[in-house]
Amino acid sequence: MHIVVLCGGLYPERDVSIASGRQIAQSLIDRGHQVLLMDLFFGHPEPYTDPLAVFDNSLERVPSTLRAAAPDLDAVRASRPGDDRGPVGPNVFDLCRAADIVFLALHGEDGENGTLQAAFDLAGIRYTGTGPLGSALAMHKGVSLALFDCAGIPVPPGRVVRQGGPVGEICYPCVIKPCSGGSSVATTILQGPDAQEAALAEVFRVDKEALIEDFIPGREFSVGVLDGKALPVIEVRPKSGFFCYENKYQPNMTEEICPAELSEADTKRLQQAALKAHEILRLEVYSRSDFILTPDGGLYCLETNTLPGMTPLSLLPMEAKEAGLDFGDLCEKIIAVSMEKYQ
Repeated sequence: MHIVVLCGGLYPERDVSIASGRQIAQSLIDRGHQVLLMDLFFGHPEPYTDPLAVFDNSLERVPSTLRAAAPDLDAVRASRPGDDRGPVGPNVFDLCRAADIVFLALHGEDGENGTLQAAFDLAGIRYTGTGPLGSALAMHKGVSLALFDCAGIPVPPGRVVRQGGPVGEICYPCVIKPCSGGSSVATTILQGPDAQEAALAEVFRVDKEALIEDFIPGREFSVGVLDGKALPVIEVRPKSGFFCYENKYQPNMTEEICPAELSEADTKRLQQAALKAHEILRLEVYSRSDFILTPDGGLYCLETNTLPGMTPLSLLPMEAKEAGLDFGDLCEKIIAVSMEKYQ
């Protein structure tokens, strides 16, 4: 197959997306596919006559830059030649249209909020994962958590605050995070009001809305869903602090236990909650939901991801491996199930 692996973009999760894209592209190359690894923001500026000739199995066009902190997006924007600094680079749609399917390795904003999925649907471009509606519902935590709450999936008490709007009274400890972000970018746990203003300013640097939630102490778990079935449960134990950006993507910062050390009842409870979240949000193909299990047995859903990370340190591939799917098998499975949408 001719496959575009689309990654990067102009979002705080850019570096994580590139790491995911490179891992996916290499696994597909190893399995004999013709692959074009392409950055959504930079596109493919070089001229060509035959789009299929561009599928060159090269990873060098999109160098890996996964660091301990989110990238400087102003610097990334300024590095693209020309005056057009829009979110989609040259020839992206033309080359994606030439592919048999586009493997979406994007994380954040247009890559996950349904905007790109809707544009691809209109352009007749096949892609992996969930369509526009499910992507939009899952990306906005205020919406997705409200839907979970209505459906009987417990969520941390919280509310959405708009930039420039009233904040109201806050109970501490609390978590302040972007409403439509991922990878724990701009996420802060506050014990008191001293750093509240700075935490909100950090969120509003990347999003127009902040989610303020009560902090729920407990063990953190993740559960993937693939082709309508729940994967094994994984527990994440950061060696210090919480499961922040650095602890997620830098080696030896977090211990991952899969399968999680849980009773059979709790394992099933987590898997059933992940399946229910996947269904409520109208998701397709695959997803990953994150949970907190409190010492007294309370279960809270934090969020559901429609394009979970596929880096060497990401949770979904670890869960899939425990279920008998190596990384290449997982990528092939995602493509095969996604193609069924177009039959």
